[in-house]
Amino acid sequence: MGSADAPHPEDGESPVRSVWVDPFRLATTAVSNREFRYFVDAANYRTEAERAGSSFVFHLFLDNADTASASGVAPWWRDITGACWQSPEGPGSTIEDRWEHPVVHITRDDALQYCRWAGARLPTEAEWEYAARGGLASQPYPWGSALLPDGKHQSNIWQGDFPNTNTGDDGFQGTAPVREYTANAYGLFNMTGNVWEWVADRFTHMHSPRALKNPKGPLNGDRFVAKGGSYLCHESYCLRYRTSSRQALLAGVSAGNLGFRIAVDMPARDAPARDAPEL
Repeated sequence: MGSADAPHPEDGESPVRSVWVDPFRLATTAVSNREFRYFVDAANYRTEAERAGSSFVFHLFLDNADTASASGVAPWWRDITGACWQSPEGPGSTIEDRWEHPVVHITRDDALQYCRWAGARLPTEAEWEYAARGGLASQPYPWGSALLPDGKHQSNIWQGDFPNTNTGDDGFQGTAPVREYTANAYGLFNMTGNVWEWVADRFTHMHSPRALKNPKGPLNGDRFVAKGGSYLCHESYCLRYRTSSRQALLAGVSAGNLGFRIAVDMPARDAPARDAPEL
């Protein structure tokens, strides 16, 4: 777990360390708009963005971006009244052609509420990273060492001049369907790129170099970990579409590139059989 040559030292990816995780199951894809709609209808749920009345939208998706309030940290984000999971670019936008795309504008509590309804949980950072690597050791991507093996796009990230020109060479300007591209060796789709995914852990830079079993992050702190990068990541600014990449977010943040996937504990009867010890 982790990386010794991370491009963003402030993210706290190092040191490389050995981690054991007990058997678990991770959803094949991020939660889609269709799946989230089932939850909203069944639980009569309103997301935090809907209750707050706004969320952050990337400026190129807006007709009048210059008239909207810009984020002081990342000015390409605009705080748009009415933006939420079912109106991703604000009033007048829709998900009618994006039912199989990942749900976005999701805060950490939104994700936790979905998990409770589904009888699931958020994966730990260690579980997420173990799954993203797909059995490969010390590789930056879920499929290996090359970003474009044989010149083929394997994930949905930014191409062009960030943040003003996205050529969409990978097929998408915004989100892609949750089953787009090739799954990793564990059968998991879009573990890097597409949307950032909430995990359970609070954020810290301090990692023990010793081998650990089932680490769950610090007990205290007001920032939480998101993994995997998104369709807005580009090497000139955000080279975070890697298996070890991470960022720290406040729990109440919502934006058009932030979603989640769910995990469950593996029942004991389904755990892999172990060889009987020699007596």
